[in-house]
Parts: sequence; structure tokens; C-alpha cells
Amino acid sequence: MLVTAAKLLGAGFSTVGVLGAGIGIGVVFGSYLISISRNPNMKSELFSTLILGFALVEATALFALLMAFLILFAF
Repeated sequence: MLVTAAKLLGAGFSTVGVLGAGIGIGVVFGSYLISISRNPNMKSELFSTLILGFALVEATALFALLMAFLILFAF
């Protein structure tokens, strides 16, 4: 019973990274919109940077979920 409770708590605490990823995605897209409103001619150059930033931030969320699933089902 105590081991099950520790697993559930550990999995819950490891998903805090998803919250940070949500904030990071908002910052990335907000910065993109601000930069396009200031300089619309650089839209295509900024879009590639946007996709790279989005992928890196989303990777942290996937790692957090992976750790939660490992704690729940692998140990």
C-alpha cells in the first residue's frame, strides 16, 4: 500500500514539467507574434526558429510524461 502511494505521488510530481512546457509554449508563440508585428518581412525566417523552439519545449513535456509512465508501470 505504501509503495503504491509512493508510485502515485512520484508520477504526479514528475508531471510538473508539463506545466512548465505549457508556459514555455505560450512564451514562444507570444514572442513570435510580437516579432512578426514589429517586422513582418522576416516572417519566413522567424517561422523556422518558432518550430525549433516549439519542438524543444514540447520535448521537455514528453520527457516528463515518459518519466511518469516509467514510475507507474515499469517499477
